[in-house]
Amino acid sequence: MKSRTWITAFTLGLILMTGRAHSADKTAAAKAAYPEHGKIVRLDAGLDAIVPKEAKMERLADGLDWSEGPVWSKKGGYLLFSDIPRNQIVKWQEGSGKSAFIEKAGYTGDAKFTGGEPGTNGLAFDSSGNLVTCAHGDRVVRSIAGGKPDGERKVLAVKYEGKRLNSPNDLVFKSNGDLYFTDPPYGLPKQYDDPGRELDWCGVYRIGKDGKLTLLTKEMTRPNGIAFSPDEKTLYVANSDPKLAIWKAFPVKDDGTLGEGKTILDVTEHVGKWPGLPDGMKVDTKGNVYATGPGGVWILTADGKPLGRLDTGEATANCGWGDDGSTLYITADMYLLRIKLAARGLGS
Repeated sequence: MKSRTWITAFTLGLILMTGRAHSADKTAAAKAAYPEHGKIVRLDAGLDAIVPKEAKMERLADGLDWSEGPVWSKKGGYLLFSDIPRNQIVKWQEGSGKSAFIEKAGYTGDAKFTGGEPGTNGLAFDSSGNLVTCAHGDRVVRSIAGGKPDGERKVLAVKYEGKRLNSPNDLVFKSNGDLYFTDPPYGLPKQYDDPGRELDWCGVYRIGKDGKLTLLTKEMTRPNGIAFSPDEKTLYVANSDPKLAIWKAFPVKDDGTLGEGKTILDVTEHVGKWPGLPDGMKVDTKGNVYATGPGGVWILTADGKPLGRLDTGEATANCGWGDDGSTLYITADMYLLRIKLAARGLGS
């Protein structure tokens, strides 16, 4: 009886040890699957309330050409983002990794596209679950019904006062359903000097619920990323001009048009020293701004005070909220990254 008890205890011990080893192996495998990437640069103590001390950026996918426009599908539980040179919208899901979701996403023509950026750029879901895209190659803002690969495609904006848009770049919805977007020339084969350009400016526009297209401002040389403050009284716009690398804040009037913009941060001095330019951006529920630019993702207060940077080491195009709303997904050149934060994303 005593011997049987010893054998039972010994067997139980082996089971526990095996279980611990298996758990350790799973943890190690998980860490190996998503290696740590980049570094966190803390510029102000206020960052600690946003980026926990133990937070790390993880590399989820690589092998992309130029990743952009991450948006989280709440219904599907996966991330969509653009690979612009490949003209694809890519899906990433936990446990499955990345896969092509929509082909010929931004350029649907049959002729070979002669430029380097034919695909979609910024992506967003509207209140009905349609995927709204900024399509570089076709030079339109387009919705895809249900956000499905085979969903009906509908053009929302293609011309302003009879002239074709440059190449819609990034977009954001206002809570009333109005869509605001930027229109720099990056999707054109020769960009600013392309002979196919029909507008003499790079504008910020609004598509009203009635479908009317309104020019809001043409004062920025390369308007790019765009985001609202939590109260929607401020519209932030990035300017991806290497000679004037800035972020501006525009007061939003009661009728949805914009007042005079104010520069909240100028990072021109960092252009060339660190990879990247002011590009996509997002905002959290407390009004902090997450703006991609030279040196990764800048985390700013609402008035532009830098709190820190998520330094990806790469030219960083955009970011977006996902999962429970406190995970920030980051598109950085050939990589897809993420980091778990203490903040919660606006609209997540």
